[in-house]
Amino acid sequence: MGGRLRDADRTERAADAADLFTRASAGLRRTVPFDASVWAATDPETGLITAPMVVQGLGDRERCADYWRSELLEENVLPFRDLARAAVPAAGLRAATGDLPARSDRFRTLLRDQGVHDELRAVLRTGGRPWAVVSLFRMGTGRAFTQRDTDVVAGLSGPMAKRLRHFARPSGPVPMPDVPNPGLLLFDPSGAATSINDEAREHLAALPPGPSIPSVLGVRLPIWILGTALQARAIARGRDHGAARTRIRTADGRWLVCHASGLTGPDGLPGPVALVIEPAAASDLAVIVAEAYALTPRELEITQHVARGLPTSEIAARLFISPHTVRGHLKAIFEKAEVSSRGELVARLFAHHYWPQTHP
Repeated sequence: MGGRLRDADRTERAADAADLFTRASAGLRRTVPFDASVWAATDPETGLITAPMVVQGLGDRERCADYWRSELLEENVLPFRDLARAAVPAAGLRAATGDLPARSDRFRTLLRDQGVHDELRAVLRTGGRPWAVVSLFRMGTGRAFTQRDTDVVAGLSGPMAKRLRHFARPSGPVPMPDVPNPGLLLFDPSGAATSINDEAREHLAALPPGPSIPSVLGVRLPIWILGTALQARAIARGRDHGAARTRIRTADGRWLVCHASGLTGPDGLPGPVALVIEPAAASDLAVIVAEAYALTPRELEITQHVARGLPTSEIAARLFISPHTVRGHLKAIFEKAEVSSRGELVARLFAHHYWPQTHP
C-alpha cells in the first residue's frame, strides 16, 4: 500500500503528459514487471494517437510505424478501438487468445520477430473519452501477463486519464502561429509520402519530439501524422467509419489539427491520401476545452454564448431554458474553470485557447 501511495504522489507531481507517462511507467514496472512499453496520448474525440509518445525498451523506434499500420489496417486481436468501449479497458494478448497469440496479425508479422512473448495493452479513459493508450511487453520466454496484472493496469485507466485531461488546460496565453496557412502532404496508395508544401514543413518543425520515420521528401514524419494518414486508408478500405483527424499540441503550447482523406483514382480504386495540417480553430478545440474542464455539452454551449457577449436573457431565449437555469449552469462553469466572472471565464477558456489563432 505504501508503494502505491508513493507512486500516486509521484504521478501527481508530473509536469506534463510525457512526464506523467515516464513516472507512471517507472512505478508500474515494480508492480507489473515488463521489458518494454509504449505510452501514447490520443485525441479524446477520435482515439487517434497524438503527442506525446514515450517509447521505452524497444531498439528500433522506426518500427512504431509498422505497429500502427498493423493496428489500423490489419485484422488483430484487442484493437484499441474495441478496448476503448470495453467494460474493462485492459487485456493481455495471450489471455485473450487462449495462449495462441499468433491469431493476431500484429504478433505474427511484427511482435514475434522482435522477441515479444506477450503484450498487455490498455486505454486510459474518463467520461467515455480515450486520453491515451499503453502497451506493455514481456520479451523472450517469460511468463504471460496475469489477470492480476490486467486488473492493476485497468485500475490506472481513470486516474491517469483525468490527469491527462487536466494537462489539456492552457498554462497561459498561447503565442501566435508562425504559419497561419494550411500545410499539405500527399501519400501514395502504399502509404509513402510523395509531396509536401512549405507550410507543412514548417508545421512539422513545430511539433514536439517523438518517434518518426524518414521520407524521400527530406523531412522525418512523426508517428502521429502517419497514424492519421493510415486511418484515412482504413476508412477508404471500409475497415473503419471513424474520422481521420487528430489534434496535436506543439512544443510552445499551440494546437494544430491534422486531418486526412483518401482519394479515389480514375479506376474507382483507392488512390492517394491527402493530409492537411493547420492551426486549430475554435471549433476544432471545443471538445478539448470541454473535456479539459469537465464541462457538459450544455455548459460548453452556454460558455460559447458568453464568449460572444450574449446576456443571460438572450442565452436563455436561444436555448429555450429559463434565465434561472442559465445562471445555475454559469455557477457550475465558474467552479469548474476556477473563475469568478464572465470576463475571467472568457480569458481562461477562450482567449488562452483560441484568441491567438482567430484574432491576429
